[in-house]
Amino acid sequence: MENIKTEIKLSDSFTYGRLLRFALPSIIMVIFTSIYGVIDGLFVSNFIGETSFAALNFIMPFIMILGGIGFMIGTGGSALVASELGRGNQEKANEYFGMLIVFTLCLGAIVSIVGMALIPQIVDWLGGTEKIASDAIIYGRVTIFFMVPFMLQGVFQSFFVAAEKPKLGLWMTVASGITNVILDFVFIVVFKMGIAGAALATGVGECVGGLLPVLYFLRPNSSLLQLKKTKMDWKAIWQTLVNGSSELMNSVSASVVGMVFNYQLLRYIGEGGVSAYGVLMYLQFIFVSISLGFSFGTAPVISFHYGANHIEELQSLLKKSLILMLGIGIFLAVFAFLMAEPFSDIFVGYSPELLAMTTRAFRIFSFAFVLFGVNIYISSFFTALNNGRVSAIIAFLRTLVFKMGAVLILPVLFGVEGIWWATGASEIFAFVVSVGFLFLLRKYYRYF
Repeated sequence: MENIKTEIKLSDSFTYGRLLRFALPSIIMVIFTSIYGVIDGLFVSNFIGETSFAALNFIMPFIMILGGIGFMIGTGGSALVASELGRGNQEKANEYFGMLIVFTLCLGAIVSIVGMALIPQIVDWLGGTEKIASDAIIYGRVTIFFMVPFMLQGVFQSFFVAAEKPKLGLWMTVASGITNVILDFVFIVVFKMGIAGAALATGVGECVGGLLPVLYFLRPNSSLLQLKKTKMDWKAIWQTLVNGSSELMNSVSASVVGMVFNYQLLRYIGEGGVSAYGVLMYLQFIFVSISLGFSFGTAPVISFHYGANHIEELQSLLKKSLILMLGIGIFLAVFAFLMAEPFSDIFVGYSPELLAMTTRAFRIFSFAFVLFGVNIYISSFFTALNNGRVSAIIAFLRTLVFKMGAVLILPVLFGVEGIWWATGASEIFAFVVSVGFLFLLRKYYRYF
């Protein structure tokens, strides 16, 4: 029997059990991050009101586009760093790591300054109604102020795994989330700060998750990585951005599509439809976070064995991961369908009409979970192989082309119901494309 106390290394041979154990901290980390976002929504919905909740859901897609830059640098950079570790180039791995953290700090500061200045114009451009525009501007401006720690938090989620410290990454996320929840209560319930309090609580929580890891890696530590003096290697930075572009594409596309969903719902239903879709997005974050966490957690393992030319282990990792993702997806779809009403009631139980709409929408939406995990994993798999272009194509088609097309066309054919079916339809088309790329490139990478 495998000793559960044994530390798992990137260089190990992975059984199903070891694969799940190694990815588990990342899975829990992403779940916790999602739950904290859900709690933000709960506080706003129940203690501030439906209008502020709609404003939060309206501006959130744009905020997530900016935050996606951090995930792009983290996933693309950790693949680059883990590949160097697999080749035995420890010093080069540390150089790349330090360079990418400095790059994130500088880029985050620029995004923060420009974003805060332009947020009123952005809300207007997105079509914010007079009813929600004020709250959307306040929430957007405060959260963008904290863009540096927000982006760093996304970067470190991947690098903690590459450093063989996924549990430490989990604890950092837990500390960040607990800070967020406590401050939500203090700022919203106790001090009555409204939507600004929700944004401030989120920002301070991100400081915990984004800045404390900097202190850890600056000091001598037992991980595979350490922050040291470095210089800019623009070729490596470009490779990182290209390689991680699928993760940014996921954020950008999902956010753009989210804006289109909001537009369609405002057109067909009104603010209530935006609130219902917001509930779906919060619940989706939790369910999909299992697949995202598994992909984040296993990507450095893929990169390491690819860099070390361990072809048999690469083949085993792909097979086991696909089986796990499909099995988990089927379970989540059934669970979401059965629990649609209790989950919806937590957010919008105060309105019977809104509860009925949200429950119906979530039951339709639940079928998408069957293929969510497989599609997310295949895109992440190509990122881990340092093939960001294929990964970006899959992400672009899945989250923008197919989903955008579905949300624009299906309501014309089926009315409001078509909006709720759009995600499931897009996942089917994405599955065909993802599996097609796996077969197309199988001889080049020799993963089966």
